[in-house]
Amino acid sequence: MSNRLDGRVVIVTGGGHGIGKAYCRGLAREGACVVIAEIDGPAATATADELTREGAQALAIRTDVADEGSTQAMAAETLKRFGRIDVLLNNASIFATIPMSRVPLEEITVEEWDRLMAVNLRGVFLCCKAVLPTMKQQGKGKIINISSGTALSGSPTRIHYVTSKAGVLGFTRTLAREVGPHGITVNAIAPGSTLSEENPSEEIIRMRAARMEARALPRVQLPADLVGAVIFFASDDSDFVTGQTLVVDGGAAMH
Repeated sequence: MSNRLDGRVVIVTGGGHGIGKAYCRGLAREGACVVIAEIDGPAATATADELTREGAQALAIRTDVADEGSTQAMAAETLKRFGRIDVLLNNASIFATIPMSRVPLEEITVEEWDRLMAVNLRGVFLCCKAVLPTMKQQGKGKIINISSGTALSGSPTRIHYVTSKAGVLGFTRTLAREVGPHGITVNAIAPGSTLSEENPSEEIIRMRAARMEARALPRVQLPADLVGAVIFFASDDSDFVTGQTLVVDGGAAMH
């Protein structure tokens, strides 16, 4: 533990499962007060309880990132408990924990397209909208948006997911220019294919293993591989870095 985030208040959306839970653990190890904003209320509570037992300060808030009232309540409850918001990590999305169809474009329904955009893209917009007044008042803040390596390379049979994650990149660059004068940085992380499921099927394991062939570092990517990038963007080490996308994929997509 280096305590680079000692006392900082970090909201992690989708922090009750998989990669999001790994982010919460890593941030807590660095001394952060972690808010688990998760649509699965029991999972959020379980994660908060686990972090509390380990000596961290943690708060579970059931949050639907696609609903403006819910995201406003998320910010209000965080302020009520901790008095400030230093970092927002927009991690929640439809992909693994909440499944999506993996089919060609013409087989994707309008309802599924809209639902995925509501969570993966509108959710980022609404969560930022909820925390920015506080960050502006503080004169400093960190926003970290989780995109995907597929937004850089494309990926067949998941065009709705890839489109939403590409939108996150444009959103990140534009918001960085808007809020920079307020001392707020906005950056994105683009993970590669990550073994995030707690009990992955054999099919998922085979798919992740196949992705190793395209990497300079030929092994399966794990949630722990992403934690360092999150801590960097949440810490003072990245105070003069904004509008950037850090690809963390073992060297699959180099740009």
